[in-house]
Amino acid sequence: MSISHLFHRHHTPSSHPDVVLIGAGIMSATLGVLLKELHPALKIEIYERLEVIAGESSDAWNNAGTGHSAFCELNYTPQGEDGSIDTRKALKIAESFEVSKQFWAYLVEKQYLQEPKTFINSTPHMSIVWDKNVAYLKQRFELLTQSPLFNGMTYCEDKEQLRQWIPLIMEGRDPDQDVAVTRMELGTDINFGALTRALFGHLQTLPDVRLHLGHEVTFIERRKADQHWELEVLDLKSREKRTIETKFLFIGAGGGSLPLLEETEIPEADGYGGFPVSGQWLVCKNEEVINRHAAKVYGKAEVGAPPMSVPHLDTRIIEGKKALLFGPYAGFSTKFLKHGAYTDLPHSLQVDNILPMLSAGIHNLPLTKYLIDQVRQSPEDRLAALQKFVPTAKLEDWNLEEAGQRVQIIKKDRDQGGKLEFGTEIVNSADGSVAALLGASPGASTSVSIMLDLLQRCFKEQINTPDWQAKLKSMIPSYGRSLGEDAALCREIREQTSRTLNLKPATIENP
Repeated sequence: MSISHLFHRHHTPSSHPDVVLIGAGIMSATLGVLLKELHPALKIEIYERLEVIAGESSDAWNNAGTGHSAFCELNYTPQGEDGSIDTRKALKIAESFEVSKQFWAYLVEKQYLQEPKTFINSTPHMSIVWDKNVAYLKQRFELLTQSPLFNGMTYCEDKEQLRQWIPLIMEGRDPDQDVAVTRMELGTDINFGALTRALFGHLQTLPDVRLHLGHEVTFIERRKADQHWELEVLDLKSREKRTIETKFLFIGAGGGSLPLLEETEIPEADGYGGFPVSGQWLVCKNEEVINRHAAKVYGKAEVGAPPMSVPHLDTRIIEGKKALLFGPYAGFSTKFLKHGAYTDLPHSLQVDNILPMLSAGIHNLPLTKYLIDQVRQSPEDRLAALQKFVPTAKLEDWNLEEAGQRVQIIKKDRDQGGKLEFGTEIVNSADGSVAALLGASPGASTSVSIMLDLLQRCFKEQINTPDWQAKLKSMIPSYGRSLGEDAALCREIREQTSRTLNLKPATIENP
């Protein structure tokens, strides 16, 4: 706790919402809509530091996770030293993405969301490898297609077919190079910024929901008398402060969640730290080049690269216009947010997390070196990386743009002292009155499953009532059942969501 807060004086709160959500990103939007569907009488207030909704990781230009469904992301199927491939994470993410699509389809059917194409569009998902990695991709394909979640995936080494699918990638390539791809027509591109704004647009039409932009939460404390949470909120325009009291607090502030979680002083947060990783994109500005590519094509990360740095040539639909991005190029910054401060990392150091953070740093020196090398890259170095994907690429056709900021989780580890983890994690108090979401990819794409997990943790009594169970099954028809183990159910759900969301038919069979 900072020195200034030692002199914090309690005063009568200016409002008493049932729920406070910190951060106006996809997570808060998803949780807010879920809660209002399950309990319409709830009073909810949302506080966002920026003057815009989805201004950080949920923004289309910041978010690398544009529909992560494990169809093409090779980092979700790591290969062990013995050559075996672990598909567990890919299967889990693929099912979680189907849960998200069901929820969005429900919102479209209820007319809470308009025109699905404003946030989701069919876009093939492809993995590409060459030379020594061809055997790996074929083995991955054979393993994944045993699950109905990967029904419709095709594997191809035929270069004539590849020239039709990915002409930009095949043109100018060494004809003697072995190349293999997998392709899923069921893939999608998602603008999570547009989706988040649409969700908040719906929330603001509901009674007892208030969104406050340009407001920063500066202090959090648990009241001893009733165990409610008291927050001090600063209006960044007027510089006025007010105090909010709430029964349930969700911290969904992206990279800014860790410092706020530390403010709560719950024992469950002890030992957590954050490792920030910045990113950049090469964005194509040549319309002819943009129009020659129509897929998300992922390759394999370099040795020592963090999982979120898997190189990919990515077709995007942003504000109704087609775009083409390559990257991301990783980097290092001590900011926890794109619009954060360089003091974010040092200010996050606490007595309980300094040893795990130091230990994680020592055990990840190759990653640190990789990030330093990335920061030092010249335009020619970036072009060389791009030309592995697009052999005919020219520097004048691409602009370098800043991507979003990610804060990876560092936590205590019995063997190493501290461990760096990639992914997302909910940290909540034992009584379920406060929860925070830490970490990064594949967060946005699996936001609905993550928030369902939060409901299980923090609303244990309510979620098991017949009323909530019935409502959850109406929003997510597969709720409580496994799509990965029920091929007929998986096919039925995909057909329904594809129709509602105006996506390509989901009835393609494996060849």
